[in-house]
Amino acid sequence: VPCGKDKVIPRNELLLHLKTYNIYYEGQNLQLRHREEEGELIVEGLLNISWGLRRPIRLQMQDDNQRIRPPPSSSSWHSGCNLGAHGSVLKPSTLPDIPVTDGDTAPSTGTAGGGTAPRPAEEAPQLMRTRSDVGVRPRGSCRTPGEQRRLRRHRFSINGHFYNHKTSVFTPAYGSVTNVRINSTMTTPQVLKLLLNKFKIENSAEEFALYMVHTSGEKQKLRGSDFPLLARILQGPCEQVSKVFLMEKDQVEEVTYDVAQYIKFEMPILRSFIQKLEEEEDREVKKLKHRYSILRLMIEQRLEEISEGPTAM
Repeated sequence: VPCGKDKVIPRNELLLHLKTYNIYYEGQNLQLRHREEEGELIVEGLLNISWGLRRPIRLQMQDDNQRIRPPPSSSSWHSGCNLGAHGSVLKPSTLPDIPVTDGDTAPSTGTAGGGTAPRPAEEAPQLMRTRSDVGVRPRGSCRTPGEQRRLRRHRFSINGHFYNHKTSVFTPAYGSVTNVRINSTMTTPQVLKLLLNKFKIENSAEEFALYMVHTSGEKQKLRGSDFPLLARILQGPCEQVSKVFLMEKDQVEEVTYDVAQYIKFEMPILRSFIQKLEEEEDREVKKLKHRYSILRLMIEQRLEEISEGPTAM
C-alpha cells in the first residue's frame, strides 16, 4: 500500500496498525473503516487536527451556497389569497357570522329605529386572523440577537466561534482540536483544502502545512505526496504521543529526532553537554595538529636529503 512518495507498507502491516487504532478508539466516532475498491485498500474516517496558527485567519462574510429568501409577492400564500390547483385565484370562503362583543361594555339590544348596527364582517369579506396574547412571540425583529445569529448559521464553528463583523479575523486557540472526514487516498493539499472549506476560511491553502508534532519536540512536515490519514495510523492512535497540527509554512521549522532529544533538558545540563563537546573538539584538534606536525617534519627532512645529494656528488 503506498503511503507517500517512494514509500510503501505491506497490507498486512497496515491492517495490524488499523486494528490497534480501532481498539484504542473502541466505542468512539474516531474509529476507522476500510474497504477494497478495484483491488485497492481504502481507509476512511475522522482525522483530528489541532490548530497551531500564530497569525489571524479570515472567514468568509457569506456562504457561497447561502439561500436568498425572496420577498413575498402577490401570488404567494402570504398575501392572503387562496390559489387553486392551477394557480387561479379562488373566491374567499364566507365565514359564519360570529357576534363579537366588547368585554368592557354591555351588549346593545339595537338602535332607536329598531334596526341592528352594521357588522364589521360585512365590510370585509374575510376576517383577519387573530392570535391570542398568551404565549405568542412576535416574529422577525423581536427575536434576541443570539436567536437571530443561531438561525443564520450555515457553517461549522471553530470552538464555538462563528463569523460576525467584529471577529471575522481571529486566531484559533492554540492546541484546540477539530476534525475532518477523509480517506487514505487524499493527499496533504486535499486535506488542507477540505479543512479550510469546512470553516469557510478565505486564506489560501498554500499558506499552511500539516505537521506531525511529537511530545518529545520532534516536528515532521507532511509532504504534498503524503497521505495524512495513513501517517496518523502509522504513528499510532494516542494523541498524547503525537498530534497532527495545522501551522503556517513560514513560521515553523522541522525538528529532527536527534535535535528533539535535547529540547527537554534544562539549561545547566545543556551547558554541560556543550562543555564536553568543546573539550572533545579540543582533543581532536590537538591530535590533528600533532599528526600534521610530524608529517611536516618528515617532508622537510626528505627535502633536505634531496637537496644535499647533488652537492655531495
